[in-house]
Amino acid sequence: MRLALPRWSGTLAAKAAAFITVMCCALAALLGVLVHVSVTHQTVGEARDLALSRLEDATTAFEAGDTLGFDARVDPPGLPAALRELAVAGERGTMVAERRGRPTMWAAGPADGERALAVAVDYAQSARTIEALDNAILGSSVLAIGATLLVGAFAVARVTRRLHATARVARRISAGDLDARVDDPRTKDPTRPQDEVAAVAVALDSMASSLQGKLLSEQRFTADVAHELRTPLTGLHAAAELLPPGRPTELVRDRVAALRTLTEDLLEISRLDTGRERLEPDTEELGTVARRVVRAAAASWGASPGAAAETEVEIRVVRDARVETDRRRLERVLGNLVANARLHGRAPVVLTVDGPVVTVRDHGDGFPEYLMAHGPQRFRTEGGAKGHGLGLTIAAGQAEVLGARLTFANAPDGGAVATLTLPRTPPAGVVPRDGATSPGGDGLPDGAA
Repeated sequence: MRLALPRWSGTLAAKAAAFITVMCCALAALLGVLVHVSVTHQTVGEARDLALSRLEDATTAFEAGDTLGFDARVDPPGLPAALRELAVAGERGTMVAERRGRPTMWAAGPADGERALAVAVDYAQSARTIEALDNAILGSSVLAIGATLLVGAFAVARVTRRLHATARVARRISAGDLDARVDDPRTKDPTRPQDEVAAVAVALDSMASSLQGKLLSEQRFTADVAHELRTPLTGLHAAAELLPPGRPTELVRDRVAALRTLTEDLLEISRLDTGRERLEPDTEELGTVARRVVRAAAASWGASPGAAAETEVEIRVVRDARVETDRRRLERVLGNLVANARLHGRAPVVLTVDGPVVTVRDHGDGFPEYLMAHGPQRFRTEGGAKGHGLGLTIAAGQAEVLGARLTFANAPDGGAVATLTLPRTPPAGVVPRDGATSPGGDGLPDGAA
């Protein structure tokens, strides 16, 4: 199995590799300097002792008037001037210098007051030994650094792979996949040491399980409440229809209708929360769908379709497009956006179709900051506005089912702008028009929230 290593730029692995490299280089340099100094000191010491020993023999021979040996001379050519001055002054000393292109260890001492007696010892072999040692230290340091870096990178890569896996699971949970778990093998074997990465994985899995349980409990509560309210609301609605005409009757019917719409919205949200919605795609023209949405909205407002389209909602088809989508869900999204713009904004409301992109804009005070930053939040409205905050929540949920992207922003010159970007083709795994019926395909109100 091929293991994909993470990108190194700016990662923990890169920092660890850099740290290991720097420490290895520093350690290799320190050891290399110590070995070089020690061996050089020993080699130079041996050459110096040999030169001084020969100088001692040459001095004895010179004083006895015997023949000088071992390449001993009085004021020989090539003798370093500094060493000669030391010898003339009555001191003995040594120095390494070039002689005939070869490194030489010189030893010199006083001869007869104005001259120096010197001995030259070939230092080339010692110099080659030190050079070979330096090359060996450099080569072995490079190999050691390379091997340490590879081993360290492999060890760090194993840790970073586990961290990346944990991060991927966290992103999946943030995206709504509450079934995602890290399932680190180390956490399942109590005999294995539990490192910090395993502790993070356990904490993330525990958090996901707790969050999933709470959300499922909330979803069940919402669905149960909505279902329990449906039956008495149906009877209440039928009873309201039997009341005699009058203003009180109109108020009762209006509140019953609002409560019934709220119940249906709660049922729809509970279905969206389960993530089991299925599309029934068909090819639709967005311009036609937009006009149908505006006519339906006008009818729900109690106005004639023509009057509503002319005075409250303006339809602009810049570039029509045919998309494969679920018409009922698309109409639900656009209807909620138009209703929200009319209820919370100011006229004119403009619905624009530009290819697969549909925008709904009003000329009111714009969306609140929390909505643009975090998206719609159920049962939250701004500044005492009418409604329950469910219209945009449902629109966002249905847009996700459609595989579309719904964004909220404010226009520079004022007004709220909701932008729906539809895919040309429906997301994978949808149910065709002649296939099974979507769960939750019945009982959804087509009017605005």
